[in-house]
Amino acid sequence: MLKSKLNLNRFFQLSLNHFVLIISTLNFLFFHYPFFSFVFDNIDYKSLNGIVLIISLIVLMLVLNAFVFYLIFFLLRTAGKFLTSLFFIVSAVAVYFINSYSVIIDESMVGNVLNTNYEESSSFFSFKLIIYIVLFGVIPSIYIFKVKVTYVTLKKFSVTSSLTLFFVAILVFANASNWLWIDKNSKQLGGLAMPWSYTVNISRFYIHKSQENEKEILLPNATIKDTNKSVFILVIGESARSQNFSLYGYKKNTNPLLSKTNNLHTFNATSCATYTTAGVKCILSHEDTGDLYEILPNYLYRNDVEVIWRSTNWGEPPIHIKNYQTRANLEADCKGEDCNYDEILLTNLKEQILASKKNKILIVLHTSTSHGPTYSKKYPPRFETFKPVCNSVELGNCSQTELINAYDNTIIYTDYILHKVIEDLQQLKQYNSAMLFISDHGESLGEKNLYMHGLPLSIAPKEQFDIPFIVWTSDGSKQLKPNKTLSQLHVFHSVLNFLSIETPIYDEKMNIFK
Repeated sequence: MLKSKLNLNRFFQLSLNHFVLIISTLNFLFFHYPFFSFVFDNIDYKSLNGIVLIISLIVLMLVLNAFVFYLIFFLLRTAGKFLTSLFFIVSAVAVYFINSYSVIIDESMVGNVLNTNYEESSSFFSFKLIIYIVLFGVIPSIYIFKVKVTYVTLKKFSVTSSLTLFFVAILVFANASNWLWIDKNSKQLGGLAMPWSYTVNISRFYIHKSQENEKEILLPNATIKDTNKSVFILVIGESARSQNFSLYGYKKNTNPLLSKTNNLHTFNATSCATYTTAGVKCILSHEDTGDLYEILPNYLYRNDVEVIWRSTNWGEPPIHIKNYQTRANLEADCKGEDCNYDEILLTNLKEQILASKKNKILIVLHTSTSHGPTYSKKYPPRFETFKPVCNSVELGNCSQTELINAYDNTIIYTDYILHKVIEDLQQLKQYNSAMLFISDHGESLGEKNLYMHGLPLSIAPKEQFDIPFIVWTSDGSKQLKPNKTLSQLHVFHSVLNFLSIETPIYDEKMNIFK
């Protein structure tokens, strides 16, 4: 017993070198199964070159992580233990999402996380997530704090660091023939390497955010060309993919109301990105640019158009208008269970249009109807047409039939909301009116073992960027061009045309109306 106690004490009293090797090994074992799954899926692991690459990546992962932890503990001591414990807890959460939803932790995904509000983040809560945090985060953290580390002198630190870097350099150059493969797959490899995927990309996110213009670049002044009464309702969908709309040929009838609506037109379209912030920005922009130009609602409001923005979602660029209304603003005038869903956006909408003293009106409805993982909670129970449905946040635990049924019910609810919008507009006989529905991005529903959205556009499947582009116009208003394929960038210029707005930035090629 005394001997076992001494052995146990030895495990909790370690030199710095041994301690960082143990931490690096735990980090490797706990968090890098997705990394090496990707490697095995994308190389010939039975070839000599494939075997050499895999062994080299394992050694590099262990040595480089040990080296970074060596730096952290030598320089920060106790603070290094807090930082490393945080790494383990965050990595546990990150790997849970990678394993559950097949995401990549790149800069755009970091942006999604940092822009997520409580309502969305709480929908991902599950018992399995708690298990990940406790097993891979909390328990290793307890061990990290209990270990008594014997630190080294500056001379020994310098020698060890130099030898480690020299060894890494040799190993890197020995794999010169694999550099091209590593470069080609760097985004995926970098997004799966813990904890550096999120630490590096959080830094990149805030660097790029700080480089954005603090004040949006104003567009040239615009002129309203006539006094005809016109109203345009832009409905921005959330995670709606076109292939699940029966209007686009889907075998299940997910558009029972719109399919019977006159003056309705559908177009094939693609999104600029696979996540909300970039998708919504693209919809509201006059061109695809990284600069923060004035977006559509701000631009029209500044040029004397009545602009109303209603949202049950988030992630849009800064909106500078008078009538910006969230769910909280609309709840006071809404009665019944439907107020818990996106139908709240239609509360007294027709009355607000009629109360306007301006001839030109733009209304933006930013919905959240098809956002996962809790698809079955995004629509009132009476819209549960397809059964059984997936009720779990762990989408991989549901059958594909259950998952798609739940998602398809959100499309039926979307169909109902759009139909209600059109009904309201049809009653406004004194207005030329139009409705345009477009989604911020698409959604994966288990195809190729991928779920939800957010993969880099360069590697994302079509399910995440093929989106609906649905247009309705009132009798006697504008006709549409015979377009086949459109993009989110067509929205800005089409709205300008419909509302008869004259401006130097108008691009006729990006307008859908005759």
